[in-house]
Amino acid sequence: MTTTTATLDVPGATLYYETRGGTGPVLLLIPGGNGDAAPYALIGDILADRYTVVAYERRGFSRSPLDGPPDADRIAADAEDAHRLLTHLGAGPAYVLGSSSGAIVALELMTRHPADVRLLLPHEPPATGLLPDRDELLALLDGVYETYRASGTGPAMAEFSKAVFGDAGPGGFAGRPAAELPPGMAEMAGRIQANLAFWFEHELRPYPRYRVDEAALRAVADRVLPVCGRESRGQFPYRASVALGERIGRSAAELPGGHVGYVSDAADFAAELAGLLARG
Repeated sequence: MTTTTATLDVPGATLYYETRGGTGPVLLLIPGGNGDAAPYALIGDILADRYTVVAYERRGFSRSPLDGPPDADRIAADAEDAHRLLTHLGAGPAYVLGSSSGAIVALELMTRHPADVRLLLPHEPPATGLLPDRDELLALLDGVYETYRASGTGPAMAEFSKAVFGDAGPGGFAGRPAAELPPGMAEMAGRIQANLAFWFEHELRPYPRYRVDEAALRAVADRVLPVCGRESRGQFPYRASVALGERIGRSAAELPGGHVGYVSDAADFAAELAGLLARG
């Protein structure tokens, strides 16, 4: 599958994006806390015969450098970036899948620019405000941040993964040596490692504190379908997807794998995702 790459200048940053396919409707993939486009490559290759699959890197991550200091309201800036990219592509309304932090961005995109979106699939947004144990979860994440400040990204990531995902971890290729990674993933792993400090500093605390505009989403609930990983049951991002569905009157749908099922179970994830998109 041929992949084309390009960049888009936006206020305060330059966005890197990749396009696969080109004949079907646009499917925009918004990355999570790793900020990188490469984890979506596996499902992008599979779906490119039916969709124009566009994956980009959020501002400040990987190949999307900032022109100055990070924005005070990064969630708003991220949502406007997604809007600008879709406008640049002439792609609206588009299918949009955002995972983890990317699901937060996707929800804000839908709130600000509902005309951009044909169908939104927020995959496991870490929106603690939807959950009864919000305060405990935020205290846990604040503790991870203190570990990061005191001991660095390695110990903090281990603490985060254990607290949020348990012994199984988030899945995907986390922790595997570079020699075991698929082509292109080893380079990605290096970029993601370099992204960690930025994520800890600018996303770990504010993104889970995002307040979902439930009224705005209920108004477009026929175009919002929360999704979560079958192997994530019990984890707080899974619970947030379910709670989001309950708040807007939609039943959350499950997809294969866990928090990064689009990597660990790419073929099955892509097949079931295509089914959800086809049904709308």
